[in-house]
Amino acid sequence: MSTVVCIGSLNVDLVFQVDRMPVSGESVTGHGLERHLGGKGLNQALAAARAGSSVALVGAVGDDDGGAWMLSELAAEGVAATGVATVDGPSGTALIEVDATGANRIVVIPGANGAVTEDYAEAQVRRLAPAAVALAPLEVPPAAILGAMRAAKSAGMTTILNPAPVPADGIPAGLLELCDIVIPNEHEATTITGIDVHDVDSAIAAGRALMAAGAGSAIVTLGSRGAAWVTADASGHVPTYVGKAIDTVAAGDAFCGNLAAALADGVEWEAALRRACAGGALATTVAGASPSLPRLADVNTLIATGEVT
Repeated sequence: MSTVVCIGSLNVDLVFQVDRMPVSGESVTGHGLERHLGGKGLNQALAAARAGSSVALVGAVGDDDGGAWMLSELAAEGVAATGVATVDGPSGTALIEVDATGANRIVVIPGANGAVTEDYAEAQVRRLAPAAVALAPLEVPPAAILGAMRAAKSAGMTTILNPAPVPADGIPAGLLELCDIVIPNEHEATTITGIDVHDVDSAIAAGRALMAAGAGSAIVTLGSRGAAWVTADASGHVPTYVGKAIDTVAAGDAFCGNLAAALADGVEWEAALRRACAGGALATTVAGASPSLPRLADVNTLIATGEVT
């Protein structure tokens, strides 16, 4: 039985390095093209699995080489993929450019991820229940996440939404009410709430706005400044761990996956947040999405020492 069920996208990530990001109309020379597992759903599932949870993933891949490769790699990592459908057409693909500072710019072609329907996601989550935690970003059709969270809530799971990317027409009506925890970054929190999130106080204000809109609690991630959190009873801030950022791709996914795994293990709230911050910090020190997702032993070492090596 899975302890964490993730619902979301699976992508083939094509990652290349540039010295600096090009401006509009400019060509620059890139180097180091690599292929990695990607997609926010897959990344978060893999992060939770490496953090020690038994994980199942719900989503879709295409009937192409990329889809077969992703399913094979998930099996090797111990992530159950019986909830991942294979559909006609190409798998999702992401083109990721990373500059010398570790900043990234990403173009996602959804491919098979667009085929995940509300009925399919709801049925798969019901099939995989019970589990401790359901975790979902928004890189598949929002209706599918609505169905998945409806099933997870009715099964008694702790439901976690990472609203990334924020849909052009906003968060679907009724979704926040199904979420025990919502985890946007500062930019997503600004888009959703209209509050200019630029520090801990404004992040807490945005968290309260998310709760007023229906969420049970909120965590706003602030990159190198850690995370601000709000529950019905309290609010606070957890600092992160400082190291040299090589690549920020999947840092947010590492945070979400480690938090889900910690909560599924029964770790108390602030300790779970520290584990999530440590996972996110470690992810920035390794290039690529899936290669950067840390193992629990490394997360625990970082928490014990406070040093990112």
